[in-house]
This record gives sequence, structure tokens and C-alpha cells, in this order.
Amino acid sequence: MDTVALTFDDGPYPETTPALLAALAGTRATFFLWGEHAAAHPDLVRAIAAAGHAIGNHTWTHPRLTTLPAADREREIRRTQDLLTRLTGVRPALFRPPYGDTDASVSATVAAHELSEVLWSVDTRDWAGCSADEITAAAGDAQPGGVVLMHEGRPATVEAVPRILAALTARGLRPGPVAASGGS
Repeated sequence: MDTVALTFDDGPYPETTPALLAALAGTRATFFLWGEHAAAHPDLVRAIAAAGHAIGNHTWTHPRLTTLPAADREREIRRTQDLLTRLTGVRPALFRPPYGDTDASVSATVAAHELSEVLWSVDTRDWAGCSADEITAAAGDAQPGGVVLMHEGRPATVEAVPRILAALTARGLRPGPVAASGGS
């Protein structure tokens, strides 16, 4: 069965992460965690890991990395790597640049941390305030091997997840995490 990677950025959020984990109903996904949020909610980071989800680095403060000096870019990634490793016992292997904002210098910093940069093939636009119906429809465009971008902290996303899982399964696709080798 062909896989479609489900990814969730920006968490964890105490208001929505527990409901999102419940909505996934055992389906594994990849969570790209925002360092500041992870530091504020370490128990949620541990809950995501305990549920078997892959955890990726999404920087400490969610900046546009291409606008930062090299030292600041390095600090954003390293600080989040160190925290997530400390909280879960597993060093993240995946990285998603905030806003998908990347270039050769960002990629070099990411590679220096032995991270694979992951973008997406389907943007559900949940970040723009789309409804659960719109998020579900957008995710329905995913093709085998695709990567679906969603965000924690969005109640409409939590509402859409069970429908997305059902729709992908009905098409013969298996929702899951990003492969360890990354992808875009």
C-alpha cells in the first residue's frame, strides 16, 4: 500500500494536541515541534513520542531562517535539537523550516546537524483559517509518497483528521509518518 505522510507543525499546544493525538487513533504521523512550545509543554512532547509519532525539529522561535545570520540560524536548530533529544531520548532526524523558507545556507546548517529537510506536496492551508471541510478536501489531493502539511493548534485540523484518515484509506493509501530519509 502506498504511503502519504501526515505532518503537523508548530506544536505542542495544550488546547489541541491531546485531541489531535486521540483523532489520529493510533495512526502514526510526524510532528515538527516549535522549541519554545516544546519547552513550555514537555509532557505533551513526551505524549507525542509515547504514542509512536516521529518528532522533527521546527526551530526554537519559528523565524524566517533565510533572514538570520549563520550563528542565529545554528542556535535555532541546535537548541531545539538538544531539548527534543533530552525530552524524548531520541535525536530528531527530520527538520522543517518555518514557512518552508530555505536556501543553500539553511540546507547547509540543517545538514551539519545530520537532519533531513522536509517540505510538503500538499498544503491544507489550515494555517489560513480554513474549515475542516476545506482541510479535508485539500488533503484529498495527496498522491502516493506525498507529504501533507497541517498544523497543531487548529481545532478545524483536529476535526478534519478522522475524515482525512478515512478518505486516504478509501483510496488505498496508508497515512503515516515521513520516511526517515526525509522528503519534500
